[in-house]
Amino acid sequence: MTISKRIRHLRQTLNMSQVEFAKAIYISNGYIAELECEHRKVNDRIVHLISLTFGVNEKWLKNGDGDMFFKTPGEKLQRMMSLFNELPPKFQDYVMLQVEQLLNVTERNDL
Repeated sequence: MTISKRIRHLRQTLNMSQVEFAKAIYISNGYIAELECEHRKVNDRIVHLISLTFGVNEKWLKNGDGDMFFKTPGEKLQRMMSLFNELPPKFQDYVMLQVEQLLNVTERNDL
């Protein structure tokens, strides 16, 4: 299965139209249609957007290896660390602050 067919398969698995799928990753529906029909080459930016938006395993999307979605907390943590390490230090600090605030909110709601 080609990467274009995996994108179509993913979209159908998510039960999304081309319009909905394209809107979720901030591209035009015409662009996604051209990708699915193999009229355009899928670039790394698109793969990254799809992976981040839908929790899709980039290895699966690129070459069919592994599961379509990240399944275990370890896989999610590994992906999160990879993304975190790509950020400049000031943005890493911001992410940490947001995570801490999210934990505080969830703790208050558990009362």
